[in-house]
Amino acid sequence: MNSDICKKALEKVGNPNVLVNLVSRRVRQLTTGGSGSRPLIADTGVMGAADIAMLEIIEGKMGWELVEDGLKEDSLSTELSHKKRKKS
Repeated sequence: MNSDICKKALEKVGNPNVLVNLVSRRVRQLTTGGSGSRPLIADTGVMGAADIAMLEIIEGKMGWELVEDGLKEDSLSTELSHKKRKKS
């Protein structure tokens, strides 16, 4: 993980806990495939998924909104529909 990218992303988000949640959810999307699994930035080179997620935040490609009961993502809402359900 690139520390310069991390610092810029933290400046954009403001709260390290929120940044961790945003990045982890986006990394999960990028690595599992399916809808929303392609990077939202053009040149990813040999970057890892976490760096890609933070660059998407820095460039304003992802949105989020803090609500009372947690984090509500604008761009990451596709993850909720793709969660695996436990078999009973």
